[in-house]
Amino acid sequence: MQRLLAPRSLALIGGTWADAALAASRVIGYCVHPHRPCGDGEHYFRSVDELPRAPDAAFIAAPNHEVPAIAAALARRGAGGFVCFAAGFSETGTSEGERLTRQLLASAGELPFFGPNCYGFINFFDAAALWPDQVIGSRCERGVALICQSGTIALDLSFNDRSLPIGYVLTVGNQTRLAAEDLIELLAEDARVTAFGLYLEGVRDAARFARAAERARAAGKPIALIKAGRTEAATRTVRTHTGALAGADAAFAALCAQAGIARCESLATLCETLKIFHSGGPLRGRRVLTLGASGGDMAMTADAARHLGLDFAPIPAAAAASLREILSDRVHISNPFDFHTHVWFDRPRQHAMFSVLQRAGFDVVALLVDCPPEGAADDSAYVGVIEQFAAALSGGTTRGAVIASLPESLPRATREKCLAAGIVPLQGQREALEALDLAGAVGETWARGAAVQLQVPRAAASAARTLPEHEGKSALAAFGVAVPRSRLVAAAEASAAAATLGFPVVIKAIGSQLEHKSEVGGVALDVRSAAEAAAAAQRLAALSATLLVEEMVSDGVAEVLVGVSVDPQFGQLLVLGAGGVLTELLRDSVTLLPPFTAAAIEAALGRLKLAKLLAGYRGRPPADVAALVQTALACTRYAAANLERLVELDLNPVIVRPAGLGAVAVDALIRLEEP
Repeated sequence: MQRLLAPRSLALIGGTWADAALAASRVIGYCVHPHRPCGDGEHYFRSVDELPRAPDAAFIAAPNHEVPAIAAALARRGAGGFVCFAAGFSETGTSEGERLTRQLLASAGELPFFGPNCYGFINFFDAAALWPDQVIGSRCERGVALICQSGTIALDLSFNDRSLPIGYVLTVGNQTRLAAEDLIELLAEDARVTAFGLYLEGVRDAARFARAAERARAAGKPIALIKAGRTEAATRTVRTHTGALAGADAAFAALCAQAGIARCESLATLCETLKIFHSGGPLRGRRVLTLGASGGDMAMTADAARHLGLDFAPIPAAAAASLREILSDRVHISNPFDFHTHVWFDRPRQHAMFSVLQRAGFDVVALLVDCPPEGAADDSAYVGVIEQFAAALSGGTTRGAVIASLPESLPRATREKCLAAGIVPLQGQREALEALDLAGAVGETWARGAAVQLQVPRAAASAARTLPEHEGKSALAAFGVAVPRSRLVAAAEASAAAATLGFPVVIKAIGSQLEHKSEVGGVALDVRSAAEAAAAAQRLAALSATLLVEEMVSDGVAEVLVGVSVDPQFGQLLVLGAGGVLTELLRDSVTLLPPFTAAAIEAALGRLKLAKLLAGYRGRPPADVAALVQTALACTRYAAANLERLVELDLNPVIVRPAGLGAVAVDALIRLEEP
């Protein structure tokens, strides 16, 4: 890999595209030492076998059907690796594309290679470019590593005018040999790499990706990424609410949240997040103070951050008192903090104000200021304020940032001054706030030491059967799930069974084919007398000769869905959400990956809209959240014990009773793989 990424000799194979890669090498300053005299321009060889020696790296831009033979020749000569620019392989989804991919893998042997269907790479650390397009950037000693499945996205990121130091631009295309996780594992050991920025359309190996993220975290190198393709995990038929909610995107989002990876929604936010990471790693948390000389800026900041997790905590009393002494009572002390223009030209008071704020206990202090275009006006007053902000930061533990509301209102020279002073120059108010939120969330996750330990079955289920409800409940009860007292009886015995249990009761038709009983009228609720029980049993007998009579839980505070789904890549997923009739209406859910802990489950429940109801909404009693957490843990124990058989598990709803009274699973659907 060292030979491939930092080659001392290159072989460029192809026509026009190979010429473009040669031009890119010259732009970046790659040192070319030909071993044979060339005529006008360049000397061309007709085959790999004619080369004077084995190249460290090769760029293949030949027709796809010729690529396997070229790869075999490179392997035979002892090359270091190659970039397969050629397309028409597995990305086509055709049998011919798959055949060529298998042939390429066999021909390349152990050689590492990028692609196929990829743009190659740029190494700004060592001045090497196997890249068939514009090279924008310059050599650097420290910077982020960009890893992209899309060549165009990689180009877009390299074109950024945001002062993001880039060390590597690496495209992986189909990820046939080298995938994103391989490069993260390798470059986590490169002291020059400060952080990773990824654009992904798919993850080749979820377990290895999780391990690579952990290795990057251990090396102090955070990851920010964009993951496209928010689609379902597999083509399997989803039979439960749990399966419908726990799609591929939910699983990947859970991986990011639990592994401490910043998942961004736009390239702009990705760049701004990476600048924060490059300039000092993740933030300690999300306690943020924003300040500026404009009430309008502060109002917009509060509005723009309303959907984020940033904590605009009040300025502590001691710091507020010091600020009043510096600024007088004319200035209202709040966060976001409008300090007006009273000290705009008073450098000593500016410095004193900034010093107080940067030592007030926030994780980051951000100064909002937009500068006039470079060369179009006198920007000295604006730059002077930024310089005072930077000077006051010295010696403190709080991170500093400068935010321009408009991306173009922070000229390059000013950005470079900020970076040199240890301040992050953030461009664009919304993406800046999103970046601060993401960087703080990553810091909080790292501090908890959270990790991901996937539980993936050895093989995907081929066929499955649904357990009758009473069998499913019995199996779960053995692992600690509380279920209603019940009787399984013939229809004629339902009235007597109801009287024995005590009214009110619920009567249900039972059968493996009745997965969603309420949709076919297979449930009778709130049955309060023997006569009502007899009438309900007579009606339900048309669906099933056997009926389940259960005690009715009537003091519920909330109905919650608790389920386990099995994703082909990520394995078992715990899903928590609004239950009962609200499941499809609200789609209020959260997905967790193992390890499943009480603390993680309780925190996840707190992120639901349903959390207000669980806490006791508008005079209602608080719910027994502790019992709900134990119910979820019991489900995960059952799932782990049945790792190779479980297809889906769906408790909907679990009725959560008032605090101290427990949580009861009143419906259970379990699907197991057939032997």
